[in-house]
Amino acid sequence: MGGLALLLAVQDSTGSYTQAGFATAVFGIANVVAAPWRARAVDRFGQRIALTAMASGQASGFIALALITEAEGVVDAWFLILSAVIGLASPPLGAAMRMIWASLTTAGDQRTKAFSVDAVCEELLFVAGPVVITAVVVASSPSTGLWVTAAAVSLGTAAMTSSASSRTLRGTGGGAARGDRPLRQPGFARVLIVLLGVGGVLGVAEIAAPAAAAQHDAVAASGWLLAAFAGGSALGGFLYGQLNLKAGIGKRLFALCLGMGFAAVLVSQLDTLGLFAAGLALVGLFLAPSLITGYLIADTVVPESGRTEASTWINTSVNLGASLASAAAGIVIDGSGAWLALLLVGAIALVLAPAVPFTQLRKTEPPAAHALDR
Repeated sequence: MGGLALLLAVQDSTGSYTQAGFATAVFGIANVVAAPWRARAVDRFGQRIALTAMASGQASGFIALALITEAEGVVDAWFLILSAVIGLASPPLGAAMRMIWASLTTAGDQRTKAFSVDAVCEELLFVAGPVVITAVVVASSPSTGLWVTAAAVSLGTAAMTSSASSRTLRGTGGGAARGDRPLRQPGFARVLIVLLGVGGVLGVAEIAAPAAAAQHDAVAASGWLLAAFAGGSALGGFLYGQLNLKAGIGKRLFALCLGMGFAAVLVSQLDTLGLFAAGLALVGLFLAPSLITGYLIADTVVPESGRTEASTWINTSVNLGASLASAAAGIVIDGSGAWLALLLVGAIALVLAPAVPFTQLRKTEPPAAHALDR
């Protein structure tokens, strides 16, 4: 809800999509840059203290932005400053939720199922959030959308951190030792490199869908194409949780990234919108399972004191790949069309897939998993 509410409110107040785009970009960059430090704060101080403080800061930023969008003569710089505050204070609820799942489940199939449920719910939220906030804005005003978003982050975080499961995660007090940091774990950085390719396919797919719809003079179909992509991801996450997979997490990540890359290359060759929608659903089928596997790797290779940060790094890598690919895709699509953008990003995902650190990941898995993997 937050990004779209911010975009609509700033555009309505300034009358400029350029200013709104700058504000959205500042929000996104601040969110990504601060992500590791926010996660470390959760690992150190515990969920209740850290998440409540962050949610309060972000809600305050949304409210302040709502107030200035209704005022006159506001200097444009204030929109950027408050957008940065909102991004910097964004609580890592997804990573924190996965820590709760990990505390409630045993490693193996049970945790995989839990992470799958989590991934499917996130996909549904990414579909529903923009629809909800758009309805609020249309029914009232863009500033009301910011108030509603502030209420959502405050009440949602309070509900989560007041649960008994969250209260038990009180943090390490002194923070993670340098040796426990995710990026210091053998092979973890290579996992992030692989997931850059996954994020790249995600970013291009979200740009290619409306571009393909416009090319076929069916702009209204853009939403359906994106829904097919999100639906495929949700289905993939659900199926991944139901399968009793015997392969190690390294082989799984490799296979999923290869599948996503090949699917993107295949979709680039499809002409009709119906086939293109089916192809996007196929690409999406690999998205949630790739993320789930990334979270499982973070839960496996990183000591407990750094796992919230590790899960956040997984998200950061995918988001960075998506952002870089989206920027490049716009240029490629303007010059040659959506097909070339999908072909290139699919090829990049295939090239990055072999970076999976098979040996390091095999060492972190239980001996039983090694036997099954053979």
